[in-house]
Amino acid sequence: MHGYSHSGTSTTDGLTAVEVERTYRKIFFRLIPLLFLCYVINYIDRVNISFAKLQFMHDLGFSESTYGLGAGLFFIGYVLFEVPSNLWMQRVGARRTLLRIMFAWGLVSSLMMFVRTPTQFYAMRFLLGVTEAGFFPGIIFYLSCWFPGARRARVTAFLMMATAVAGIIGGPMSGFIMTRLAGVGGLPGWQWLFLLEGVPAVTLGIVAFLTLGDRPEDVSWLDEREKALVSRELAADEKTKQTGHLDGLRGALANPRVYFAALVYFAVMMPFNAIGFWAPTIIRDMGVANVLDIGLLSALVFIAAALGTYVVGASSDRTMERRWHVAASACVTALAFALLPAAGHNVALGVGLLALAAAASYGSFVVFWTIPQTFLPRSSAAGGIAMITSLGGTGGFVSPAFVGWVKTQTGSAQYGLIGLAVVLLAGVVLMLVVFPAPGRSVSNTTVAGNSNVPPQHGLGQTNH
Repeated sequence: MHGYSHSGTSTTDGLTAVEVERTYRKIFFRLIPLLFLCYVINYIDRVNISFAKLQFMHDLGFSESTYGLGAGLFFIGYVLFEVPSNLWMQRVGARRTLLRIMFAWGLVSSLMMFVRTPTQFYAMRFLLGVTEAGFFPGIIFYLSCWFPGARRARVTAFLMMATAVAGIIGGPMSGFIMTRLAGVGGLPGWQWLFLLEGVPAVTLGIVAFLTLGDRPEDVSWLDEREKALVSRELAADEKTKQTGHLDGLRGALANPRVYFAALVYFAVMMPFNAIGFWAPTIIRDMGVANVLDIGLLSALVFIAAALGTYVVGASSDRTMERRWHVAASACVTALAFALLPAAGHNVALGVGLLALAAAASYGSFVVFWTIPQTFLPRSSAAGGIAMITSLGGTGGFVSPAFVGWVKTQTGSAQYGLIGLAVVLLAGVVLMLVVFPAPGRSVSNTTVAGNSNVPPQHGLGQTNH
């Protein structure tokens, strides 16, 4: 992981550079593997309807617009309860919050098997969003309680690879369940899919509650010197941020940068979610009929997404540059979407373009999350992150609903992706204007008193 201590030096706590790295490796391996697995299950349960639809659309008589609207309604429930959930986590801690969220969403995900009408479909997707609200911003905030800014980008990038891994695992697994269990017990494959893929969330919620610590000072596996090191470096992060801020949600609401970041996040979210919700349909429309084959080809798309997440995140950390990594990745995503209709029924070319779009989209997504934390002090970080994910997360509703409407009108989801590409490019332009490179002052009319926020090492730096 990225660090900023040099070999042979020691910290004010008496730890050598080697011991500092050992401390953060210990924290990494104690926390991140479990959080990674939780996030994998989270994303599988969120987008498994993209595979279930290949069967239930026929069984239930749903239209593409019905599917798109239902897929998007998840984010309405998510947005409405995001901020309260994240603020509540600050009161009760991550362990209790993850137990509540994961148990509830796993139960709702399994109950999706009983959906029969569009109204029931809409209601259950909305409820899934309500129960899952706070999971992602909660984890982002949780990381800020353990890792200083210079280390957080790569940790976040590794965690964000979970969405890609979910696609790699979820595609073949969903295809296998839907083909091999179809008819068992008189249930169609899509019902088995919902039933079985909801169970791991409940189990992992219990495991997280029993094994995680809310803060470094709460755990026994760090000694006192290690705890002091983490506390000192986190405190140093806070000193680089704007002083005289308001605390909690009030501080987030009073910060205009939060709203600009939400607009950018809206644009970044749209193609990111479209890939998860529509890749199986697009592959099927290329002429691939077998559900298991669709799952395997989808896995290739998400393998590329995993590579893109790591490569773009690592490059951003290595060069200490953020803005242009997001911008360049967004342009690649837009170009791949624009070329997709030309692939026609050429499966190799079509899947290749989807893979390129996924790699770039996932890369821009993870680097984007290093930018908000450069101007949010920890006292308002939970509220600020939740505000950004809530307001910007409405892109998660608009994206599948828009693509579903376009597919109903034109017969092709690919043209909907082109519309999302236009929105993405507009968001990138806004980001480059509102979040300037370090060393450039920000006008008061832009950030209303948060000008000249000094850059941090790593995470705190938005551009070079």
